[in-house]
Amino acid sequence: MGGYYLLAGIIFLVSMYVSNRLKSKFKKYSKIQLRNGLSGKEIAEKMLADNGIRDVQVVSVKGQLTDHYNPTTKTVNLSESVYMQRNAAAAAVAAHECGHAVQHAQAYSWLTLRSQIVPAVGVSSKLSNFVIMAGLILMYSGSALGSMLFLAGIVLFGVTTLFTFITLPVEFDASNRALAWLESSRMVTQEEHAGAKDALKWAARTYVVAALGSLATLLYFISMFMGRR
Repeated sequence: MGGYYLLAGIIFLVSMYVSNRLKSKFKKYSKIQLRNGLSGKEIAEKMLADNGIRDVQVVSVKGQLTDHYNPTTKTVNLSESVYMQRNAAAAAVAAHECGHAVQHAQAYSWLTLRSQIVPAVGVSSKLSNFVIMAGLILMYSGSALGSMLFLAGIVLFGVTTLFTFITLPVEFDASNRALAWLESSRMVTQEEHAGAKDALKWAARTYVVAALGSLATLLYFISMFMGRR
């Protein structure tokens, strides 16, 4: 158990480091104003149009880092700062979210797979911790049902872990599409493109850390189950 807590502590510290670096990078590149003078909304609309996507709407949502693409409503949702701002950070985020819209339009396999397991992830994320705790309590109380319940919880948690790893190629591909378009369309200067690339690189690392943290927890639960058998 001591080894797990050490690993969890390391992952937590790395997560905090990456998160802080991400915030500092976006703050830095928010100060690089785009020479073309376009807002995040306008860049998103231009990228969608260049990819022949006419049925996706770009909308503004409240909050920070709330940017996302919704395949159900076909909307590119940009936080207020990204929607209105005209800087390298806003360009990076807007293009990245449009990258997801392009993935959807082209039936990108990893995005399709992720969308298919979303309902299962919704259920497993709500139940896994409860089922695992209930299983542990019953196991330590001597109930035979405890092991079965604990195993069920592990399976549920495994679904969420799988989701975090399926998310990785989806996010990296969206960033690659965004950066390629920003460059090929000459939407940004070399300096602005470098800033957008750096910002998206750190954003992607948050997903990597989340996936590794989830995997570490899953392996810990599995070792606990095997040790109690």
